[in-house]
Amino acid sequence: MIGLKVYEMNPVTFSVIGLGSRGLGAYAPYATAHPDQMRIVAVADLVPARRQKAAAQFGLDPGAVFGSAEELLARPRLSDAIIIATQDRTHVTYALKALELGYDILLEKPVSPDKDECLRLLEAAKGSGSTVAVCHVLRYTPFYRTIKELVDRGAIGRLMNIDAVEGVGYFHMAHSFVRGNWRREDLTSPMLLQKSCHDMDILRFIVGHPCESVSSTGTLSFFKEEMAPEGAAGRCLAPCPVKDGCPFDCEKIYLTNESTGALHHPGTWPSDTVSDDTSPQAIRQALEDGPYGCCVFHCDNDVVDHQVCTLNFAGGINATFTMTGFSKENHRTIRLFGTEGELYGDTMDANLHLKRFDSDEELIPIAPTHSGHGGGDEQIMTDFIKALRGQGSLPSTLDASIESHLICFACEESRHSGGALKPVWG
Repeated sequence: MIGLKVYEMNPVTFSVIGLGSRGLGAYAPYATAHPDQMRIVAVADLVPARRQKAAAQFGLDPGAVFGSAEELLARPRLSDAIIIATQDRTHVTYALKALELGYDILLEKPVSPDKDECLRLLEAAKGSGSTVAVCHVLRYTPFYRTIKELVDRGAIGRLMNIDAVEGVGYFHMAHSFVRGNWRREDLTSPMLLQKSCHDMDILRFIVGHPCESVSSTGTLSFFKEEMAPEGAAGRCLAPCPVKDGCPFDCEKIYLTNESTGALHHPGTWPSDTVSDDTSPQAIRQALEDGPYGCCVFHCDNDVVDHQVCTLNFAGGINATFTMTGFSKENHRTIRLFGTEGELYGDTMDANLHLKRFDSDEELIPIAPTHSGHGGGDEQIMTDFIKALRGQGSLPSTLDASIESHLICFACEESRHSGGALKPVWG
Protein backbone atom coordinates (compact mmCIF):
# COMPACT_ATOMS: atom_id res chain seq x y z
CA MET A 1 0.00 0.00 0.00
CA ILE A 2 1.32 3.41 -1.00
CA GLY A 3 0.13 6.35 1.05
CA LEU A 4 -2.68 6.37 3.59
CA LYS A 5 -5.67 8.60 4.17
CA VAL A 6 -7.83 7.34 7.04
CA TYR A 7 -11.54 7.86 6.54
CA GLU A 8 -14.19 8.13 9.23
CA MET A 9 -16.56 5.25 9.81
CA ASN A 10 -19.21 6.56 7.40
CA PRO A 11 -19.26 4.81 3.99
CA VAL A 12 -16.25 5.41 1.77
CA THR A 13 -17.46 7.20 -1.37
CA PHE A 14 -16.48 5.89 -4.81
CA SER A 15 -16.57 7.04 -8.40
CA VAL A 16 -16.56 4.34 -11.08
CA ILE A 17 -15.24 4.83 -14.60
CA GLY A 18 -15.91 1.94 -16.94
CA LEU A 19 -19.28 0.27 -16.39
CA GLY A 20 -18.66 -3.08 -18.06
CA SER A 21 -18.62 -6.54 -16.53
CA ARG A 22 -15.87 -5.62 -14.07
CA GLY A 23 -16.69 -2.05 -13.04
CA LEU A 24 -20.45 -2.39 -12.82
CA GLY A 25 -20.71 -6.16 -12.63
CA ALA A 26 -17.96 -7.15 -10.19
CA TYR A 27 -17.01 -4.22 -7.93
CA ALA A 28 -19.92 -1.76 -7.85
CA PRO A 29 -22.42 -4.29 -6.41
CA TYR A 30 -20.49 -4.15 -3.14
CA ALA A 31 -22.16 -0.78 -2.52
CA THR A 32 -25.59 -2.41 -2.68
CA ALA A 33 -24.60 -5.34 -0.47
CA HIS A 34 -22.70 -3.19 2.06
CA PRO A 35 -24.17 0.34 2.07
CA ASP A 36 -22.59 1.01 5.46
CA GLN A 37 -19.12 0.60 3.90
CA MET A 38 -19.36 1.87 0.33
CA ARG A 39 -21.40 4.49 -1.52
CA ILE A 40 -21.15 5.22 -5.23
CA VAL A 41 -21.55 8.93 -5.95
CA ALA A 42 -20.43 9.30 -9.59
CA VAL A 43 -20.01 7.13 -12.69
CA ALA A 44 -18.69 7.47 -16.24
CA ASP A 45 -19.01 5.34 -19.35
CA LEU A 46 -19.18 5.85 -23.11
CA VAL A 47 -22.36 3.73 -23.42
CA PRO A 48 -25.62 5.55 -22.52
CA ALA A 49 -27.47 2.36 -21.52
CA ARG A 50 -24.78 1.50 -18.98
CA ARG A 51 -24.85 5.00 -17.54
CA GLN A 52 -28.61 4.85 -17.20
CA LYS A 53 -28.46 1.46 -15.52
CA ALA A 54 -25.85 2.65 -13.00
CA ALA A 55 -27.72 5.88 -12.30
CA ALA A 56 -30.89 3.94 -11.51
CA GLN A 57 -29.07 1.31 -9.48
CA PHE A 58 -27.28 3.82 -7.24
CA GLY A 59 -29.76 6.68 -7.23
CA LEU A 60 -27.48 9.19 -8.96
CA ASP A 61 -28.51 12.65 -10.11
CA PRO A 62 -27.77 13.54 -13.77
CA GLY A 63 -24.91 15.78 -12.65
CA ALA A 64 -23.10 12.74 -11.24
CA VAL A 65 -23.28 10.75 -14.48
CA PHE A 66 -20.62 11.42 -17.12
CA GLY A 67 -20.28 10.39 -20.77
CA SER A 68 -16.55 9.71 -20.49
CA ALA A 69 -13.75 9.26 -18.00
CA GLU A 70 -12.25 12.52 -19.26
CA GLU A 71 -15.40 14.42 -18.28
CA LEU A 72 -15.42 13.00 -14.77
CA LEU A 73 -11.71 13.58 -14.25
CA ALA A 74 -12.02 17.17 -15.46
CA ARG A 75 -13.99 17.92 -12.30
CA PRO A 76 -12.50 18.43 -8.83
CA ARG A 77 -12.36 15.22 -6.79
CA LEU A 78 -15.89 13.85 -6.45
CA SER A 79 -15.30 10.97 -4.03
CA ASP A 80 -12.79 9.43 -1.66
CA ALA A 81 -11.78 6.67 -4.08
CA ILE A 82 -12.17 5.78 -7.72
CA ILE A 83 -12.49 2.45 -9.53
CA ILE A 84 -10.86 2.47 -12.97
CA ALA A 85 -12.26 -0.40 -15.03
CA THR A 86 -11.83 0.88 -18.57
CA GLN A 87 -9.93 -0.80 -21.41
CA ASP A 88 -6.32 -1.77 -20.77
CA ARG A 89 -4.55 0.97 -22.72
CA THR A 90 -6.36 3.79 -20.89
CA HIS A 91 -5.65 2.68 -17.31
CA VAL A 92 -2.46 4.62 -16.63
CA THR A 93 -3.64 7.84 -18.27
CA TYR A 94 -6.71 7.90 -16.04
CA ALA A 95 -4.83 6.73 -12.95
CA LEU A 96 -2.22 9.48 -13.26
CA LYS A 97 -4.96 12.11 -13.51
CA ALA A 98 -6.79 10.56 -10.56
CA LEU A 99 -3.59 10.74 -8.50
CA GLU A 100 -3.27 14.45 -9.31
CA LEU A 101 -6.80 14.96 -8.01
CA GLY A 102 -6.09 13.06 -4.79
CA TYR A 103 -8.17 9.94 -5.33
CA ASP A 104 -7.36 6.59 -3.79
CA ILE A 105 -7.44 4.14 -6.69
CA LEU A 106 -8.64 0.61 -7.30
CA LEU A 107 -7.30 -0.22 -10.76
CA GLU A 108 -8.45 -3.09 -12.94
CA LYS A 109 -5.70 -5.31 -14.23
CA PRO A 110 -3.57 -5.19 -16.26
CA VAL A 111 -2.04 -1.87 -15.29
CA SER A 112 -0.85 -1.34 -18.87
CA PRO A 113 0.56 -3.34 -21.78
CA ASP A 114 3.41 -0.82 -21.83
CA LYS A 115 6.28 -1.47 -19.42
CA ASP A 116 7.30 2.19 -19.20
CA GLU A 117 3.74 3.20 -18.34
CA CYS A 118 3.65 0.66 -15.50
CA LEU A 119 6.85 2.05 -14.04
CA ARG A 120 5.62 5.63 -14.52
CA LEU A 121 2.51 4.92 -12.45
CA LEU A 122 4.57 3.24 -9.74
CA GLU A 123 6.83 6.27 -9.51
CA ALA A 124 3.90 8.71 -9.47
CA ALA A 125 2.14 6.78 -6.71
CA LYS A 126 5.16 6.94 -4.41
CA GLY A 127 4.76 9.81 -2.02
CA SER A 128 1.39 10.80 -3.49
CA GLY A 129 -0.48 10.14 -0.25
CA SER A 130 -2.92 7.91 -2.17
CA THR A 131 -3.50 4.20 -1.94
CA VAL A 132 -3.24 2.47 -5.32
CA ALA A 133 -4.26 -1.18 -5.57
CA VAL A 134 -4.51 -3.37 -8.66
CA CYS A 135 -7.38 -5.85 -8.89
CA HIS A 136 -5.28 -8.97 -8.54
CA VAL A 137 -8.30 -10.59 -6.94
CA LEU A 138 -6.87 -14.12 -6.66
CA ARG A 139 -4.77 -12.97 -3.69
CA TYR A 140 -8.03 -12.30 -1.88
CA THR A 141 -9.57 -15.76 -2.33
CA PRO A 142 -9.84 -18.43 0.39
CA PHE A 143 -8.31 -20.90 -2.08
CA TYR A 144 -4.98 -19.14 -2.59
CA ARG A 145 -4.80 -17.64 0.90
CA THR A 146 -5.05 -21.14 2.34
CA ILE A 147 -2.31 -22.39 0.02
CA LYS A 148 -0.06 -19.53 1.09
CA GLU A 149 -0.69 -20.26 4.77
CA LEU A 150 0.10 -23.97 4.31
CA VAL A 151 3.34 -23.26 2.46
CA ASP A 152 4.46 -20.65 4.99
CA ARG A 153 3.90 -22.97 7.95
CA GLY A 154 5.93 -25.73 6.30
CA ALA A 155 3.09 -28.16 5.56
CA ILE A 156 5.09 -29.59 2.63
CA GLY A 157 8.52 -28.75 4.00
CA ARG A 158 10.67 -26.45 1.92
CA LEU A 159 8.93 -25.45 -1.31
CA MET A 160 10.86 -26.62 -4.37
CA ASN A 161 8.67 -26.21 -7.42
CA ILE A 162 5.14 -25.45 -8.60
CA ASP A 163 3.11 -26.57 -11.59
CA ALA A 164 0.12 -24.27 -12.30
CA VAL A 165 -2.44 -24.39 -15.11
CA GLU A 166 -5.09 -21.91 -16.12
CA GLY A 167 -7.79 -23.54 -18.20
CA VAL A 168 -9.43 -20.50 -19.77
CA GLY A 169 -12.45 -22.51 -20.91
CA TYR A 170 -13.32 -22.99 -24.58
CA PHE A 171 -16.31 -20.63 -24.32
CA HIS A 172 -14.34 -17.93 -22.45
CA MET A 173 -11.52 -18.21 -24.98
CA ALA A 174 -13.96 -17.78 -27.86
CA HIS A 175 -15.86 -14.99 -26.13
CA SER A 176 -13.05 -12.76 -24.83
CA PHE A 177 -9.95 -13.61 -26.83
CA VAL A 178 -11.24 -14.60 -30.27
CA ARG A 179 -14.42 -12.57 -30.74
CA GLY A 180 -14.22 -10.07 -27.91
CA ASN A 181 -12.46 -7.03 -26.51
CA TRP A 182 -9.10 -8.74 -25.88
CA ARG A 183 -8.67 -10.52 -29.20
CA ARG A 184 -5.89 -8.26 -30.57
CA GLU A 185 -2.61 -7.22 -28.95
CA ASP A 186 -2.53 -3.86 -30.74
CA LEU A 187 -5.95 -2.95 -29.29
CA THR A 188 -5.45 -4.24 -25.75
CA SER A 189 -2.72 -6.50 -24.34
CA PRO A 190 -0.94 -9.78 -24.96
CA MET A 191 -3.19 -12.55 -23.68
CA LEU A 192 -0.71 -13.64 -21.01
CA LEU A 193 -0.71 -10.17 -19.49
CA GLN A 194 -4.45 -9.61 -19.80
CA LYS A 195 -5.57 -13.01 -18.53
CA SER A 196 -2.69 -14.36 -16.51
CA CYS A 197 -0.96 -11.49 -14.72
CA HIS A 198 -3.24 -12.86 -11.96
CA ASP A 199 -1.32 -16.11 -12.07
CA MET A 200 2.12 -14.52 -12.15
CA ASP A 201 1.11 -12.48 -9.12
CA ILE A 202 -0.11 -15.58 -7.30
CA LEU A 203 3.06 -17.56 -8.02
CA ARG A 204 5.19 -14.68 -6.72
CA PHE A 205 2.89 -14.41 -3.67
CA ILE A 206 3.17 -18.11 -2.81
CA VAL A 207 6.92 -18.42 -3.43
CA GLY A 208 7.78 -15.30 -1.45
CA HIS A 209 10.95 -14.60 -3.46
CA PRO A 210 11.56 -12.45 -6.56
CA CYS A 211 11.34 -14.07 -9.97
CA GLU A 212 14.76 -13.71 -11.61
CA SER A 213 14.36 -15.18 -15.11
CA VAL A 214 11.80 -16.77 -17.39
CA SER A 215 11.34 -18.59 -20.66
CA SER A 216 8.13 -19.03 -22.63
CA THR A 217 6.65 -20.48 -25.79
CA GLY A 218 3.16 -20.19 -27.23
CA THR A 219 1.24 -19.49 -30.42
CA LEU A 220 -2.12 -18.92 -32.02
CA SER A 221 -2.57 -22.40 -33.44
CA PHE A 222 -6.28 -23.15 -33.76
CA PHE A 223 -8.51 -20.07 -33.94
CA LYS A 224 -7.49 -18.96 -37.43
CA GLU A 225 -8.88 -19.18 -40.93
CA GLU A 226 -6.86 -22.13 -42.18
CA MET A 227 -8.27 -24.29 -39.35
CA ALA A 228 -11.90 -23.67 -40.33
CA PRO A 229 -13.89 -26.82 -41.18
CA GLU A 230 -14.70 -27.12 -44.85
CA GLY A 231 -17.69 -25.00 -45.76
CA ALA A 232 -17.85 -23.16 -42.41
CA ALA A 233 -19.85 -19.94 -42.73
CA GLY A 234 -18.33 -16.60 -41.78
CA ARG A 235 -21.11 -15.98 -39.24
CA CYS A 236 -22.74 -18.52 -36.94
CA LEU A 237 -26.34 -17.51 -37.63
CA ALA A 238 -25.89 -17.88 -41.39
CA PRO A 239 -26.59 -21.32 -42.89
CA CYS A 240 -23.57 -23.39 -41.85
CA PRO A 241 -23.08 -27.13 -42.51
CA VAL A 242 -20.93 -27.65 -39.38
CA LYS A 243 -23.12 -25.69 -36.93
CA ASP A 244 -24.63 -28.67 -35.10
CA GLY A 245 -21.27 -30.17 -34.16
CA CYS A 246 -19.46 -26.90 -33.39
CA PRO A 247 -19.04 -26.12 -29.66
CA PHE A 248 -18.03 -22.54 -30.51
CA ASP A 249 -21.35 -21.78 -32.24
CA CYS A 250 -22.48 -18.41 -30.88
CA GLU A 251 -26.09 -19.53 -30.53
CA LYS A 252 -25.01 -22.31 -28.20
CA ILE A 253 -22.68 -20.16 -26.08
CA TYR A 254 -24.90 -17.10 -25.69
CA LEU A 255 -28.42 -18.51 -25.86
CA THR A 256 -28.96 -22.25 -25.44
CA ASN A 257 -26.02 -23.57 -23.39
CA GLU A 258 -27.23 -24.60 -19.93
CA SER A 259 -24.16 -23.07 -18.25
CA THR A 260 -23.62 -19.86 -20.24
CA GLY A 261 -26.76 -19.14 -22.30
CA ALA A 262 -29.23 -16.31 -21.74
CA LEU A 263 -32.21 -18.66 -22.04
CA HIS A 264 -31.05 -20.34 -18.82
CA HIS A 265 -29.16 -17.48 -17.11
CA PRO A 266 -30.58 -14.14 -18.29
CA GLY A 267 -28.57 -11.03 -17.56
CA THR A 268 -25.35 -12.86 -16.64
CA TRP A 269 -21.87 -13.18 -18.15
CA PRO A 270 -20.97 -13.80 -20.92
CA SER A 271 -24.26 -13.06 -22.69
CA ASP A 272 -24.64 -9.71 -20.91
CA THR A 273 -21.60 -8.36 -22.77
CA VAL A 274 -23.11 -9.14 -26.17
CA SER A 275 -25.92 -6.60 -25.73
CA ASP A 276 -26.83 -4.03 -23.08
CA ASP A 277 -30.39 -5.24 -23.57
CA THR A 278 -30.04 -8.74 -22.15
CA SER A 279 -33.29 -10.19 -23.49
CA PRO A 280 -32.79 -13.27 -25.70
CA GLN A 281 -34.32 -11.37 -28.63
CA ALA A 282 -31.82 -8.49 -28.31
CA ILE A 283 -28.89 -10.89 -27.89
CA ARG A 284 -29.92 -12.77 -31.03
CA GLN A 285 -30.12 -9.51 -32.95
CA ALA A 286 -26.63 -8.52 -31.73
CA LEU A 287 -25.31 -11.88 -32.89
CA GLU A 288 -26.73 -11.27 -36.36
CA ASP A 289 -24.33 -8.42 -37.11
CA GLY A 290 -22.00 -7.91 -34.12
CA PRO A 291 -18.55 -9.36 -33.38
CA TYR A 292 -19.87 -12.07 -31.07
CA GLY A 293 -21.70 -13.71 -33.97
CA CYS A 294 -18.54 -14.16 -36.02
CA CYS A 295 -17.22 -17.67 -36.68
CA VAL A 296 -14.20 -18.26 -34.44
CA PHE A 297 -12.18 -19.23 -37.51
CA HIS A 298 -12.99 -16.01 -39.37
CA CYS A 299 -12.26 -13.28 -36.80
CA ASP A 300 -9.41 -10.74 -36.78
CA ASN A 301 -7.88 -12.10 -33.55
CA ASP A 302 -4.12 -12.46 -33.12
CA VAL A 303 -3.50 -13.32 -29.43
CA VAL A 304 -2.17 -16.77 -28.52
CA ASP A 305 -4.55 -19.60 -27.71
CA HIS A 306 -2.03 -21.49 -25.57
CA GLN A 307 1.24 -20.62 -23.83
CA VAL A 308 3.71 -22.25 -21.43
CA CYS A 309 6.07 -20.34 -19.11
CA THR A 310 8.95 -21.42 -16.88
CA LEU A 311 9.75 -19.11 -13.96
CA ASN A 312 12.99 -19.22 -11.98
CA PHE A 313 12.79 -17.66 -8.52
CA ALA A 314 15.48 -16.67 -6.06
CA GLY A 315 16.19 -19.44 -3.57
CA GLY A 316 16.34 -22.16 -6.21
CA ILE A 317 12.55 -22.46 -6.61
CA ASN A 318 11.05 -22.80 -10.06
CA ALA A 319 7.53 -22.95 -11.45
CA THR A 320 5.81 -23.86 -14.68
CA PHE A 321 2.65 -22.15 -15.80
CA THR A 322 0.38 -23.22 -18.65
CA MET A 323 -2.40 -21.09 -20.05
CA THR A 324 -4.69 -22.88 -22.47
CA GLY A 325 -7.92 -22.00 -24.23
CA PHE A 326 -8.72 -25.69 -24.63
CA SER A 327 -10.39 -26.67 -21.38
CA LYS A 328 -14.06 -27.42 -20.83
CA GLU A 329 -14.38 -25.26 -17.72
CA ASN A 330 -12.81 -21.96 -16.75
CA HIS A 331 -10.69 -23.04 -13.78
CA ARG A 332 -7.19 -23.17 -12.34
CA THR A 333 -5.17 -26.05 -10.92
CA ILE A 334 -1.97 -25.91 -8.92
CA ARG A 335 0.42 -28.56 -7.60
CA LEU A 336 3.18 -27.63 -5.18
CA PHE A 337 6.10 -29.92 -4.40
CA GLY A 338 8.17 -29.64 -1.23
CA THR A 339 10.85 -31.55 0.64
CA GLU A 340 8.25 -33.19 2.91
CA GLY A 341 5.18 -33.55 0.71
CA GLU A 342 2.98 -32.12 -2.01
CA LEU A 343 -0.19 -30.06 -2.21
CA TYR A 344 -2.78 -30.08 -4.98
CA GLY A 345 -5.75 -27.85 -5.62
CA ASP A 346 -8.38 -27.21 -8.25
CA THR A 347 -10.51 -24.06 -8.01
CA MET A 348 -13.55 -26.19 -8.87
CA ASP A 349 -12.98 -28.39 -5.82
CA ALA A 350 -14.04 -27.69 -2.23
CA ASN A 351 -10.79 -29.09 -0.83
CA LEU A 352 -7.04 -28.85 -1.10
CA HIS A 353 -5.24 -32.20 -1.12
CA LEU A 354 -2.22 -32.39 1.21
CA LYS A 355 -0.01 -35.44 0.74
CA ARG A 356 2.81 -35.52 3.27
CA PHE A 357 5.43 -38.20 2.79
CA ASP A 358 4.94 -39.48 6.33
CA SER A 359 1.14 -39.66 6.50
CA ASP A 360 -2.09 -40.31 4.60
CA GLU A 361 -3.67 -37.73 2.34
CA GLU A 362 -5.42 -34.90 4.19
CA LEU A 363 -8.27 -32.86 2.76
CA ILE A 364 -8.09 -29.16 3.65
CA PRO A 365 -11.56 -27.61 3.22
CA ILE A 366 -11.90 -24.29 1.39
CA ALA A 367 -14.46 -21.86 2.76
CA PRO A 368 -17.45 -21.62 0.37
CA THR A 369 -18.06 -18.33 -1.40
CA HIS A 370 -20.61 -17.02 -3.87
CA SER A 371 -18.87 -13.98 -5.34
CA GLY A 372 -16.83 -13.93 -8.54
CA HIS A 373 -13.25 -15.18 -8.89
CA GLY A 374 -13.66 -17.58 -5.98
CA GLY A 375 -14.63 -14.79 -3.58
CA GLY A 376 -11.86 -12.44 -4.66
CA ASP A 377 -14.13 -9.83 -6.25
CA GLU A 378 -15.94 -9.18 -2.97
CA GLN A 379 -12.96 -9.63 -0.65
CA ILE A 380 -10.81 -7.08 -2.47
CA MET A 381 -13.51 -4.48 -1.85
CA THR A 382 -13.65 -5.40 1.85
CA ASP A 383 -9.89 -5.22 2.25
CA PHE A 384 -9.49 -2.06 0.17
CA ILE A 385 -12.08 -0.19 2.25
CA LYS A 386 -10.55 -1.48 5.49
CA ALA A 387 -7.14 -0.30 4.34
CA LEU A 388 -8.49 3.17 3.59
CA ARG A 389 -9.94 3.27 7.09
CA GLY A 390 -6.66 2.20 8.67
CA GLN A 391 -8.11 -1.14 9.79
CA GLY A 392 -5.69 -3.40 7.97
CA SER A 393 -3.22 -3.65 5.11
CA LEU A 394 -3.73 -4.90 1.58
CA PRO A 395 -2.18 -8.28 0.72
CA SER A 396 -1.22 -6.95 -2.71
CA THR A 397 0.75 -3.71 -3.09
CA LEU A 398 1.26 -1.75 -6.28
CA ASP A 399 4.94 -2.75 -6.22
CA ALA A 400 3.96 -6.44 -6.18
CA SER A 401 1.42 -5.97 -8.97
CA ILE A 402 3.98 -4.24 -11.16
CA GLU A 403 6.38 -7.13 -10.55
CA SER A 404 3.79 -9.56 -11.93
CA HIS A 405 3.62 -7.40 -15.06
CA LEU A 406 7.41 -7.42 -15.42
CA ILE A 407 7.27 -11.22 -15.34
CA CYS A 408 4.67 -11.17 -18.14
CA PHE A 409 6.71 -8.71 -20.21
CA ALA A 410 9.78 -10.95 -19.88
CA CYS A 411 7.73 -14.02 -20.85
CA GLU A 412 6.46 -12.24 -23.96
CA GLU A 413 9.99 -11.18 -24.88
CA SER A 414 11.04 -14.80 -24.51
CA ARG A 415 8.11 -16.10 -26.57
CA HIS A 416 8.88 -13.72 -29.42
CA SER A 417 12.52 -14.85 -29.38
CA GLY A 418 11.77 -18.56 -29.57
CA GLY A 419 11.73 -19.35 -25.86
CA ALA A 420 15.11 -17.88 -24.92
CA LEU A 421 15.82 -17.30 -21.23
CA LYS A 422 15.11 -13.68 -20.28
CA PRO A 423 15.79 -11.73 -17.09
CA VAL A 424 12.76 -10.24 -15.35
CA TRP A 425 14.61 -7.16 -14.12
CA GLY A 426 16.69 -6.49 -17.21
